[in-house]
Amino acid sequence: MDLVKSLKISASGMDVQSVRLRVLAENIANADSLPGEPGAQPYRRKVISFQNALDRAIGVETVKVRKIGEAKGEFQRRYDPNHPAADKDGFLLAPNVNALIEMMDFREAQQSYQANLSVLE
Repeated sequence: MDLVKSLKISASGMDVQSVRLRVLAENIANADSLPGEPGAQPYRRKVISFQNALDRAIGVETVKVRKIGEAKGEFQRRYDPNHPAADKDGFLLAPNVNALIEMMDFREAQQSYQANLSVLE
């Protein structure tokens, strides 16, 4: 494989990992966000999916972001009877984000980004 193809593959890897890092950072930032009023939906975890893409100009498979969607998992329920969004029983819905998992995924995305960057150096 020639240098141009290697650089193109690594650059596409960096691009998708950059988007992945942004999505994970958004999830982490909103992990403790609570709705402001009863019945309002909390933040829903974002998920990213990738797909292969053929660069016909140089004949190499790269990777690109296919979709950024929302996770379908259940919201967490928290007991906080004094919160304005609490229901009559004192519970409110909280984001379906596990900050620990998001931070582990963030670290993995950083390492993948760094690995692709090292090819360019």
